[in-house]
Amino acid sequence: MNYSESVKEILQEVGTKDNVQSVTHCMTRLRFVLKNEKLVDDAKVKKIPGVMGVMKKGGQYQVIMGNDVANYYKALTKLGNFSSDASVGEKEKKNLFDAFVDVISGCMSPLIPALIGGGMIKVILILLPLLGWLNESAQSYQILAFFGDAPFYFMPVMLAYTAAQKFGVTPMLAVTIGGIMLHPNFTAMVDAGDPVSIFGLPITLATYSSSVIPILLMVWLMKYIEGAFDKVIPTVLKSFLKPLLVILISGILALVVVGPLGTYAGQLLSTIILWIQGKAGFLALGIMGALMPLIVMTGMHWAFAPIFLIASVQNPDVLILPAMLAANIAQGAACLAVSLKAKDKNLKTVSLAAGISALLAGVTEPALYGVTLKYKKPLYAAMIAGGICGVYMGFTGLESYAFAVPSLVSLPQFIGGEGNGNIINAVIVAIASIIITFVLTLVFGIDEEPDATERVSVPDSIESGSHDPKRVFAPVKGQVIPLEEVNDSAFSAKMMGEGIAILPEDNQIVAPFSGTVAAIFPTKHAIGLVSDSGIELLIHVGIDTVELDGKYFESFVEAGDRVEKGQLLLTADFAKIKAAGYDIITPIVVTNSKDYIEVVAKEEMKNTTENEPIIYAV
Repeated sequence: MNYSESVKEILQEVGTKDNVQSVTHCMTRLRFVLKNEKLVDDAKVKKIPGVMGVMKKGGQYQVIMGNDVANYYKALTKLGNFSSDASVGEKEKKNLFDAFVDVISGCMSPLIPALIGGGMIKVILILLPLLGWLNESAQSYQILAFFGDAPFYFMPVMLAYTAAQKFGVTPMLAVTIGGIMLHPNFTAMVDAGDPVSIFGLPITLATYSSSVIPILLMVWLMKYIEGAFDKVIPTVLKSFLKPLLVILISGILALVVVGPLGTYAGQLLSTIILWIQGKAGFLALGIMGALMPLIVMTGMHWAFAPIFLIASVQNPDVLILPAMLAANIAQGAACLAVSLKAKDKNLKTVSLAAGISALLAGVTEPALYGVTLKYKKPLYAAMIAGGICGVYMGFTGLESYAFAVPSLVSLPQFIGGEGNGNIINAVIVAIASIIITFVLTLVFGIDEEPDATERVSVPDSIESGSHDPKRVFAPVKGQVIPLEEVNDSAFSAKMMGEGIAILPEDNQIVAPFSGTVAAIFPTKHAIGLVSDSGIELLIHVGIDTVELDGKYFESFVEAGDRVEKGQLLLTADFAKIKAAGYDIITPIVVTNSKDYIEVVAKEEMKNTTENEPIIYAV
């Protein structure tokens, strides 16, 4: 293979070295950060000898080269002094909305299990009283209520931790600021309503529980506050002086400047919407129905609290609660559509649970942060449906006669007025929101890579052993998943060969056969093996885990080592990897599949242990 000629062509097709901001490589691909991806013709790149495919992901232009990527990278570095910082220029390649969504999604993803759990508890607390199985005045109900509320109420504290990891801030200092914003003494001051100040600086009396934007802005600022103090504080004083000053300055900024921004924005929005409502009610409801997911995300809906918290037969709410009905139902419907359309089993499961939570309890955080905002197109579908239903509600004058978080279960809050017209319109809105959102989400899609091939069955000849097939045993215990369902086209399209994937349930990766270690990447996230029978195998632990740079991985072998079946190769702390926002699904690929008549996976297995064969090669 002429590596030099191939990389010369690659470099030419990606816009020459003038268009390259940085380049690095993982186990199988060259990862470029380009100044302008529009200069690249994907079709021409794919035709270059040695190139198996291309992929655009995470601000990178990835050229898939297979196991020989290190030699291509070595040849490439001879053509220019390229930076290896894969993050260089990534922000410039994204528009402001994409960058905003990436920050929100990246920080919120680790919170999704807690939000789904809390949301499902809220669903249970709605259903049990309706079934007569639990009284709302019972202590069990009251205790379960704060079980369900806790993930949402303390969201700023949890976000402080995840945002600190993303922005490079000391985690416990960030968590402390989140605690300041939620401290019961401050909450009591807010409830009292008397003017509050610190060192003469006025503090806006705002509630930050369940809010997102204030703490994210604050932790982002703390990155610069910490950096400034690191430069000016002498080393001998840094251990106690730095945390003192960071907490003091950040806490004051959080309560005096950053936190109130959402409050002021909400008040401005409230003034604008109420003015529009006075001129054209249908338009105000259309805007609220469409923008409600973003309004809730920023916490600005609390600016309308005086309106919806006192909703009653005498003072019905014709704005916020009706708009939330359309928006909440739309979020749930979008998630159900994603669950139906998605190929990734994890996404299917998360979407289904988030959809149920939104539809039955009106708890939309798992849906918004775990699904719709992350994939964008389902969010657009939900916002369009919310806007359409909002206009309908404006024309029909839909009213809410009680305060409850709108959902399918809480539809009785719309019973009232003369006749049954109001509740009928509420049901129409709910049904229309479901149908419109569901259909639009299916039409828009979720930007998953399409299935590259149909799943093949294990042939009878392999099952009977008549061809003496070579076997690959599971390197890790877990759930077996078809390779086509891996959320990475390099694997799902089988560019590197046939194989299967496992969703690990154990932290140990063991040798799937006896043979030698062909290569192990410095970041330890991937390992290449050659069996005694000639199978060349790639075990890629997680998706995009190269970005962890070896964190949470530990290897026990080196390239060239002899290994026996079942021998420990490496360990991976999958809980921490998953908490860091990475998909832990582990593709296992026979990279020399072309050397065999057929390479197939034992399809009927749902779960496996290290002692069971998962791939046969004939």
